[in-house]
Amino acid sequence: MISAHTDVVGSLLRPPELLAAREARSAGEIGDREFKAVEDRAVVTDGEMRRLSFQSQLTQAVTGFGEWDIDAFLWGQWRGDDEIGNRNGERPANLGVVEKLARRRHLSAEEFVYLRARTTRIAKVTLPSPSLFVNFWSPERSVAAYPTVEGFLADVVGILRDEVEELARLGASYIQIDAPHYPLLLDPETRRFYESQGWTLDQWLDRGIELDNALMRGLPDVTFGFHLCRGNQGSRWLVEGGYELIARPIFERIAAQRLLLEYDDERSGSFEPLRFVPDDKMVVLGLITTKRPALEAPEDLVDGIHQASRFVDLERLALSPQCGFATSIVGNKLSLQDQIRKLKLVCETARRVWPDAELRKD
Repeated sequence: MISAHTDVVGSLLRPPELLAAREARSAGEIGDREFKAVEDRAVVTDGEMRRLSFQSQLTQAVTGFGEWDIDAFLWGQWRGDDEIGNRNGERPANLGVVEKLARRRHLSAEEFVYLRARTTRIAKVTLPSPSLFVNFWSPERSVAAYPTVEGFLADVVGILRDEVEELARLGASYIQIDAPHYPLLLDPETRRFYESQGWTLDQWLDRGIELDNALMRGLPDVTFGFHLCRGNQGSRWLVEGGYELIARPIFERIAAQRLLLEYDDERSGSFEPLRFVPDDKMVVLGLITTKRPALEAPEDLVDGIHQASRFVDLERLALSPQCGFATSIVGNKLSLQDQIRKLKLVCETARRVWPDAELRKD
């Protein structure tokens, strides 16, 4: 980050050599040691390079989830030009936690420690929201281990809270919680799945926020971000709609200090829901899309920021891409050079809007 007025959501495009090494390891052509060496070379700023998906470090580090593959993170009715994940949009039949969860290793500590040794900048670590993992609870497959979704999510929270505490102990000062499932509640079709797991819309907002806050409270030396989007895989998305339905409970009650919000096109609605943001929070406007290579006009970005300032003071606004460039190994349809141009645009625009902001040296 150059200042508090810029940010990056997290994931970056995996370079071709890393994707090739991942396939070679899966095929048994290289071992873990050789693969780790390729991974290390790929990591400049972490960008979730070591992950299959932005949320897969939990399932990779914890036993009990049963059989799963990348489709566990890609199923759903994706909208856009090309199909990815399950073609019929259905939940994988074998998906479901089958045993009590047990952590084999830390989730993201390796990412942070490696990056911390290679930069003087603030190293951000991203973690998934606990209730995102309701996808892995199944009334058919999971009841022997977890009779209720509440019991399952309680163990997920415990593991994620331990990870947050370990990251804080290691010196992490900025942790982002990714929560794309909240905007999925905006659409009746996707909301139907979440309500089928046992909670109403109000319960998802009330209890889900409680679980998120359990990760963040009591750590005054850590800044927390909270990211909302409407799905992001292969330049596709899952739902459309403004934040109005979910804005007040999330914006007012979430314990995070920074709200990172998708706002790159009309699918995100107006800035009006920002009126619910308390004065002690910053809003990071995701005005720059990661789904298309075309570069946004700087004048349009400046105008968008000033429109948002009708609801949140300009000094409590920041700019970022709307989501990651590759929230799984299925990256969006941009080149590495497109990605670089987008990230430079974040900084250049921020300098125009906040010319007197002090550049970070830490």
